[in-house]
Amino acid sequence: MGGRKTRPAGSDDRVDRRTGSVTGLTRARRLLVVGSITAVLALTACSADTTAELKRLGLPEPATDQAPHMLSLWIGTWIAAGLVGVLVWFLIGWSVIRYRSHSNRMPRQSRYNLPMEIMYTIAPFIIIGVLFYYTILAQNTITKPDPEPDVTIDVVGQKWSWTFNYKSAADPAVGQDVWNAGTINSSPDLYIPVDKTIRFRLSSPDVIHSFWVLPFLEKLDVIPGRQNTLYVTPTKEGVFRGKCAELCGTYHSAMLFNVHIVSEDDYHAYLKTLIAKGQIGEAKGPKNAEPRGLEEAHPQGVGER
Repeated sequence: MGGRKTRPAGSDDRVDRRTGSVTGLTRARRLLVVGSITAVLALTACSADTTAELKRLGLPEPATDQAPHMLSLWIGTWIAAGLVGVLVWFLIGWSVIRYRSHSNRMPRQSRYNLPMEIMYTIAPFIIIGVLFYYTILAQNTITKPDPEPDVTIDVVGQKWSWTFNYKSAADPAVGQDVWNAGTINSSPDLYIPVDKTIRFRLSSPDVIHSFWVLPFLEKLDVIPGRQNTLYVTPTKEGVFRGKCAELCGTYHSAMLFNVHIVSEDDYHAYLKTLIAKGQIGEAKGPKNAEPRGLEEAHPQGVGER
């Protein structure tokens, strides 16, 4: 009688004596619930394109047969990293709450904890092993060469733009090899036909560059003295961005190009415009643009730049 009001042991509610309002953890819980509901409503209000982009974690929509394998690998890696992060945060939070102390006494010290040491030694190897397995599967699928590609394009990355050599002499609709090149002030265009297997042969006359078309979801270094090969099969038409993904010098930012994935008829029509401009033969830059040992197989000749 006349005593101070008490609350049940273990209750998280704190009542303000002056206003009678609930504070503390109860208010935090209410805010959490309201925030969760707001987030769900915001997500349901997103457009289909935005929802699809969120599912891809912001990565571009795949535009080749090979890209979905790369996308799945990235998504799986991020999910694994997220689960590990959530587990670590949970263990940190649980330890802070479970073993909190209101005194300055040191907790009991242990020289070792064998189950814990076994767990944090084996778990990383399991995670790395699983990721390595799926990486190898994706790599073998993406890098599998095609002995008879429909189109071959020799790509030269030089300071500081790109040159595209279309090996179309054997194509009855074109009949000649043609080329297109860009400059620091003018980005070149790369045309490729949809639903055809494209072989890019990459070389450089100067420094290391990197050939990257964003919706391909893969990139490959362009290395002096070496020819790297990239295979893709475009699956949808459109205009996409390409760039150099390797810091290659003063005007690295100028190494941009546009990729036009078009129908086969439009592809042939574009190559004929290059013939009309006189851009016939090869434009491969200085002699050292060719990988060592391949000069005789691809002699410099008509169209040399």
